[in-house]
Amino acid sequence: MEEFPRIARLPPYILAVVSDLKTRMRRAGEDIVDLGMGNPDIATPPHIVEKLIEAARKPRNHRYSASRGIPKLRLAICNWYHRRYGVDLDPETEAVAVIGAKEGLSHLVLAVMGQGDIALVPNPTYPIHTYSVVIAGADVRSIPLVPGAGDFLERAERAVKSLWPAPKMMIISFPHNPTTEVVDLDFFKRAVEFAREHRLLLVHDNAYGDIVFDGYRAPSILQVPGAKDVAVELYSMSKGYSMPGWRVGFVVGNGRLVHALTRLKSYLDYGMFQAIQIAATVALNGPYRAVDEVREVYRKRRDCLVNGLSRIGWDFPKPKGTMFVWAPIPEAFRPMGSVGFSKLLLQKGKVAVSPGVGFGEHGEGYVRFALVENEHRIRQAVRGVKAALSGRGLCPRP
Repeated sequence: MEEFPRIARLPPYILAVVSDLKTRMRRAGEDIVDLGMGNPDIATPPHIVEKLIEAARKPRNHRYSASRGIPKLRLAICNWYHRRYGVDLDPETEAVAVIGAKEGLSHLVLAVMGQGDIALVPNPTYPIHTYSVVIAGADVRSIPLVPGAGDFLERAERAVKSLWPAPKMMIISFPHNPTTEVVDLDFFKRAVEFAREHRLLLVHDNAYGDIVFDGYRAPSILQVPGAKDVAVELYSMSKGYSMPGWRVGFVVGNGRLVHALTRLKSYLDYGMFQAIQIAATVALNGPYRAVDEVREVYRKRRDCLVNGLSRIGWDFPKPKGTMFVWAPIPEAFRPMGSVGFSKLLLQKGKVAVSPGVGFGEHGEGYVRFALVENEHRIRQAVRGVKAALSGRGLCPRP
């Protein structure tokens, strides 16, 4: 049978093992609380939806649009960055709209990386951070992002010294999916300095910058003076604005990288449906309280889940960012591995989670809960977890 070389480099999708089992159980009539896929369930704010409907009724918006984003959207992106982070951007040369951050990252890497190039990527991490590099025909050097393994940038420094040729790119993302790790602006200052020293292209995926808790505020890498010399940042409207199915994101920063992505996209697409771009413009120009409301929903869900698991003896710190909870597997169950443990929760507790190993080998020993069900369903999930783990060293507390 003929093989397709680019596809052949992609491994089997580990997360599909649990997903397939979940599908079979649902077909059999089981009520599964699905905290596996990070698919936001909160409705898009009404004023954004209304603008979409209004714009969709106008025939002039039914034509091909602009691949890099209509001018008003790119201006709104830059104005949003100025209000939120105090960062000045040129809408003509330093901002491009993308069909979701996943598309933007994939095509950016495809535009600038090729055979023989190397990218430094955290492990574990969101799969496209790794596989965008693989799809581009380049090579990945994984840098462990795990508790107790020391400073991430120090590990990256050691990796660079052992590599030939020198890596061309580093992809990072904070707040981080799946580990929920957060950083301060000093980390980004060090990352920019690291990229300058080693002549690296630096890509920061800021998909979860809006979803933060307990007084923490996620910085932008572009707040670092001179960051635009080496870095771009991706932003997704899927989370903070609860617009996942709309597929709207943007890439901002280094003009050379933005130009490379813009040029490749000009061959590949005509941009998003223009009514979506108009609605996204209204969202970015509109009141930020819509994002505050979404964030508060996730905070309540986080507290409901983590506090509930703590009551049955499964303790770990609350995350300060993302719409996920990254939980170390209880000691008694670690020999099962994250896939086996996820199957146990699904079969015995009727709760779907993502096995940590699906995000890279250094994710083994963890599972990821996505906060994509309401608090009532999350409490149901905690009861299911309790049932699945009963008799194995975890018990309810008074």
